[in-house]
Amino acid sequence: MKKNNIVKAISAKEFDQVADSGSDQIDHYLDWENASRPGLEIKRTTLDLPAHVLHKLDREAALRGVTRQSLLKMWIYERVGGEK
Repeated sequence: MKKNNIVKAISAKEFDQVADSGSDQIDHYLDWENASRPGLEIKRTTLDLPAHVLHKLDREAALRGVTRQSLLKMWIYERVGGEK
């Protein structure tokens, strides 16, 4: 973790070199507390499904070792075409 929340300033080229070197010191150059993912903000939704459909979803999720929510996200993401 960063000490006193101080982030070191370096050039993009220097940052790339640190990242490409596999160094675990990259956190010193990132402000994770204020990081964001533009265009990937999460919006919550509700979906009502019959119980038998949920049971089938849970079985499919268990086969893949993921949660029901993760399975739905993967399937929806694949169906709508992923990232643009």
